[in-house]
Amino acid sequence: MEIYHFLDTHGIEYERYDHPPVFTCEDVNRLVPKLPGRKTKNLFICDNKGKQHFLVTVPDEKSVDLKSFGEALAVKKLRFASADRLQKHLELEPGAVTLLGVMNDGTRQVRVIVDKSIWEADALQCHPLVNTATLVISLDNVRKFLDATGHPATVMDVPARD
Repeated sequence: MEIYHFLDTHGIEYERYDHPPVFTCEDVNRLVPKLPGRKTKNLFICDNKGKQHFLVTVPDEKSVDLKSFGEALAVKKLRFASADRLQKHLELEPGAVTLLGVMNDGTRQVRVIVDKSIWEADALQCHPLVNTATLVISLDNVRKFLDATGHPATVMDVPARD
């Protein structure tokens, strides 16, 4: 798979754990053994007109307040992007949204937003573009990955729903 080639070529170290397909954070908690690193939830969202796209990484237990988040980004009416947009921009299927998906955004149309609490973890758990494995990658190597793809992260306290 080309994600492993990309990681290896750029000297990005990872630990790989295979598991049954998972589609939700609840599936992960039920089907994946306890792994090192911070569990994440990744959202692919866009503005109402579909002109701006965002890949948002938050703690797995956080529910994002899209209205407040849009205000924080100075973007009107954020919404979840369609499966077609997900395929077009990140070449991913629903259920496999991952920070590593920006590897497929060669035109750099997707802005990466990472919750501040995630950016303070030692390591992150990320799907390798499919939902049948999880990679544990140190935060330094996540930064190296984002640099290699040309996707600097905007780190902020992503607003949560009450």
